[in-house]
Amino acid sequence: MLKDYFLHALKGIRQRRLRSWLTLIGIFIGIAAVVSLISLAQGLKEAVIGQFASIGSDRILIQNANTGFGPPGSTDIRALTKHDKEIIEKTKGIEIAVSRLLRTAQINFKDESKVQFAASWPEKKEEMDFILSTFSFSAEKGRLLKPGDKFKVVVGNDYSTKSIFSKKIAVNDKLNVKGFDFEVVGILAKTGNPQFDSVVIIMEEAMKKSLNIGDEIDIIAAKAAKGQDALKAAEELSKNLRNDRKLKRGYEDFEVQTPQQIIRTFDTVFFIVQAVIVGIAFISLLVGAVGITNTMYTAVLERTREIGIMKAIGAKNSSIFTIFFIESGLLGMSGGLIGIILGFALSKLAENIGKAVLGTELLTPIFPLPLIIGALLFSFLVGTISGLLPALQASKLNPVDALRYR
Repeated sequence: MLKDYFLHALKGIRQRRLRSWLTLIGIFIGIAAVVSLISLAQGLKEAVIGQFASIGSDRILIQNANTGFGPPGSTDIRALTKHDKEIIEKTKGIEIAVSRLLRTAQINFKDESKVQFAASWPEKKEEMDFILSTFSFSAEKGRLLKPGDKFKVVVGNDYSTKSIFSKKIAVNDKLNVKGFDFEVVGILAKTGNPQFDSVVIIMEEAMKKSLNIGDEIDIIAAKAAKGQDALKAAEELSKNLRNDRKLKRGYEDFEVQTPQQIIRTFDTVFFIVQAVIVGIAFISLLVGAVGITNTMYTAVLERTREIGIMKAIGAKNSSIFTIFFIESGLLGMSGGLIGIILGFALSKLAENIGKAVLGTELLTPIFPLPLIIGALLFSFLVGTISGLLPALQASKLNPVDALRYR
């Protein structure tokens, strides 16, 4: 019996093909928006969280509490210094601490000038090894920096293409940073991270001299000692910095974060982003729901005599209701199926554009099965709810009046 209901509902949809397609527009646009944007957001989330997770659970990052947007050190309340680094190194549970400078700098190559991201490289071998183990840098051409490389640099992979300058940069080329010449000794392997792929890595003392940086530090990366809990070490570290700066808890002008805390923060941010996306798409789904309701009311009017005939030969009200109820649900599900396919295509298009134009793999969509099933069921639910009133109207028609309708 249920099979007959479905076949009858499909027949009704096929008889009104153009109207059915127009009805589906609002549904599949909404579902396509949900599927494409959430899959991209999920992929970005996994990529970002994966990068932080790869840093290691024993890492701790210390930076200034910024008052606005911009690179570290550009809007600081109070800069970190070597003195702060010494306090961190003396903290119980901390094995090593490494200072980093992260700035924008004017980079000149031949006759071109660009403002690019520059990062410092530690001077000591053990500190270099710590940074390498944290970020997994590797050289595609040439080599990485080593102790004694004062005016030498390693550049991101984008410099070896024409992404930044009109001419490719190769090993042994010269870059000028604020009037100081540096020799390129290595080009990093492609990471897919735009920041790493466009970075210029300079030895710390040479960077301070070329950019006229004093005793300040932008970020301090620390590692909890073996067997120590990173969260407890971070709390102890925060307490020591507060005491040294004579600050009360809650009034810190610095931030201490572990990868776990950063991941939790990103989880919250992405949840809010996804909620906004669903809210915007809901408007389109609402339009689609109104369209389905209108289409089903029209279908009831067009098939009034048919309904009268079915009732005259013994069809129950519940049978009439079920036919129209299933028909509206199938309209919604059809729109959802088209929307899922369209959303998949749009997200893959965004991924390809990201790779071709931005040179990043951060826009790699992820299509979790619950998202696909949820979108399909939700579209079916929208259809059935939209067709509820028209189906009730059809089921309550008087068979005599229905047969007289022309």
